[in-house]
Amino acid sequence: MSNNNNNSSSIKSKKECYFCGNFIQDIDYKDTRTLEKFINFYRKILPRKRTGTCSGHQRKLSTAIKRSRIMALLSFVHK
Repeated sequence: MSNNNNNSSSIKSKKECYFCGNFIQDIDYKDTRTLEKFINFYRKILPRKRTGTCSGHQRKLSTAIKRSRIMALLSFVHK
């Protein structure tokens, strides 16, 4: 027997992309304060479903995080 309740309260609204909402076109790898919002405690990149970013900005975000890791601005793993 399943306990699926199809209430309207269980439907989640779609999050707005952080970068589209703030009219940010380019994501800078040197802006570590912004990039840290999109990585978790273990320094993994959070998925689109969790952050609400659009696909284009998610791709730019992941490359910016990877560049800042290589430049040693962000760490690869949690200390």
